Amino acid sequence: MSEPTKSENTGASIPAQAGPAQAGPGKGGAAGGKGGERVASLWSDAWTDLRRSPLFLIGGFLVLFMVLLAVVPQLFTDANPRAGGFCNLADSLKRPSGSHWFGFDVQGCDIYTRTIWGARNSIIVGLVTTTLVVLVGGALGLWAGWIGGVGDSVLSRVTEIFFAIPLLLGGMLIMSTWGEGNAWTVSAVMAVLGWPQIYRLMRSAVLANKHNDYVVAARALGAGTGRIVGRHILPNAVAPVIVVSTINLGVYIGAEAALSYLGIGIQSPAISWGLMISDAQARFLNAPHVLLFPAAVLSITVLAFIMLGDAVRDALDPKLR
Repeated sequence: MSEPTKSENTGASIPAQAGPAQAGPGKGGAAGGKGGERVASLWSDAWTDLRRSPLFLIGGFLVLFMVLLAVVPQLFTDANPRAGGFCNLADSLKRPSGSHWFGFDVQGCDIYTRTIWGARNSIIVGLVTTTLVVLVGGALGLWAGWIGGVGDSVLSRVTEIFFAIPLLLGGMLIMSTWGEGNAWTVSAVMAVLGWPQIYRLMRSAVLANKHNDYVVAARALGAGTGRIVGRHILPNAVAPVIVVSTINLGVYIGAEAALSYLGIGIQSPAISWGLMISDAQARFLNAPHVLLFPAAVLSITVLAFIMLGDAVRDALDPKLR
């Protein structure tokens, strides 16, 4: 048997576990090549690149910080915007100061505290929507790409219908007839509109990988469908899904803010950056701080997820190396 050779990364079609392990339960295993040498893989190379990427480090830090804001806002402020006496009309539109960094809104509520607590709904919408889109679109794309046939044709026509509906316009239409909105209903609506993109990515990646030599070898050695799909197809098809989903997470946060700004997304008394921006628009000329601070935090959050997605794309796409 000839010695296995190392191949350069050429895209998502490269096996996630190089070496004899891809061909089945033969001798050798995935530990490496001759003499115990570790065989490089797309994922290990990508992680090495990510650790050296300033874009990934900055974006990852900002994302972790925003998630921490959403999960434990008490770490950053002692005040609770839902507590009685939090807002005082006597403080209406007061400018930022040393004790109140972001100033007060028109109702006399501390903008800093509301901005911190508003991160929860925005992050929930982004994470829940992305999770639902990946689970639904990924599962359907995996099934359609592997099985094909009539089911694949029907799903492909359905996705074409959804692609004709812009995300924001479709969200406005559905939410305007839904009634009162919250983070969960907004997430459900955007997931319904967003899954076709992930479906197409997963389906095309499966079609590109299922006829590769390592899949044919695994089938020849007697591997079942579940093993082939789980061990060989899915790990090599998921890379583009991860990249697009990371970028889209920021897009969903921005879309939630837009819907809330228009009054058809998250509704009061819930706190959302979009709601804060909507409430502040009429006071922008005489009190710009009311709008600037929540808008700046929203922009930084969306930018952080886009930076993270760009870094992951650069690491997983060998054409950009």
